[in-house]
Amino acid sequence: MLKNLKVPNMLCKGGNAAIVASSWGGPSVFPHKAEYGIKMIEENFGLNVKMMPFATASADDIAANPKKRAEDLMAAFKDDSVDVIISAIGGTDSIRMLPYIDFDVITNNPKPYIGYSDSTITHFMCLKAGVRSYYGPSLMAGFAENGGLFDFMKNSVEKTLFSNEVIGCLENTEGFVIKQHKWGSRVLLDQKRSLLPARKQKVINGSLNAKGRLIGGCMEVLEFMKDTVLWDKAYFKDAILFLETSEDSPTADFVKYWMRNYAASGILKDLAGIIVGRPQSDDDEYIDEQYNAILQVVRDEEGLDLPVLVNCNFGHTDPQMLLPYGALAEIDIETATFSILESGVK
Repeated sequence: MLKNLKVPNMLCKGGNAAIVASSWGGPSVFPHKAEYGIKMIEENFGLNVKMMPFATASADDIAANPKKRAEDLMAAFKDDSVDVIISAIGGTDSIRMLPYIDFDVITNNPKPYIGYSDSTITHFMCLKAGVRSYYGPSLMAGFAENGGLFDFMKNSVEKTLFSNEVIGCLENTEGFVIKQHKWGSRVLLDQKRSLLPARKQKVINGSLNAKGRLIGGCMEVLEFMKDTVLWDKAYFKDAILFLETSEDSPTADFVKYWMRNYAASGILKDLAGIIVGRPQSDDDEYIDEQYNAILQVVRDEEGLDLPVLVNCNFGHTDPQMLLPYGALAEIDIETATFSILESGVK
């Protein structure tokens, strides 16, 4: 199923990007932050950025009107002048748009959609419509981070969306940052952020390399869509599942419970491998507890020789890379790396 997704066209400088607020109404709360993100996209990638009409509504209006959020998203897909759609920011209730989504609109107008966290919902809407989307930075949490874009993220965007060459293995040699400067301060927008040394990727389970197509998202949000039309266990057959947790910092027990659900439903044994994004924390004990919860289920309870690669640079970490849904990837246990073996676009 993932192999047959429609792959959007490559982006070019001079193209047009549309911003949708499908969850939280962040642009109205921190307009200067949204404006800074637009500036970064336009300056770094040569795109012309516009906000969809409802994206600038008040946070209260956006929260109360999932139908209007869905209408904005559908309008962005329908608009022939829009080349790429970017999520404004995450949140907690994109799932409320589901009754108002016309999947044929997405199917008939394939174009890149980018976002992470609660945008996992929209990615699975694209999956149901048979279109590849891209797990990566949003306007305000990613492109608008203070001090400009880190090279690792910029290079990932360029290799994934602005080139039709194989993406390959992207390594983060810059480090990572956890806490952002206060969003309410305009004067901090151009202040460079201090980076911490990044924990190296490592394999915590598995004895063999694995190839599979990419699927996954934010662990908390994946729970929202189970037993809906978006959830199809067939997606996970022979796939590489990418998982990460949000700034809500769920406990290791919750990670264990969620992993047990994948085991009980039969998904876990069908996977080719798992890659895990670095949690948004500098607490080594907390991070190791999350990883040990995964290991407890995969190795100790299920007895699976499934490769699990942790400390990867996607999701709620910064800088972050883009992951194209359905792209063929490989986990190399000797080098503790994963590579994307296809181009992201056509």
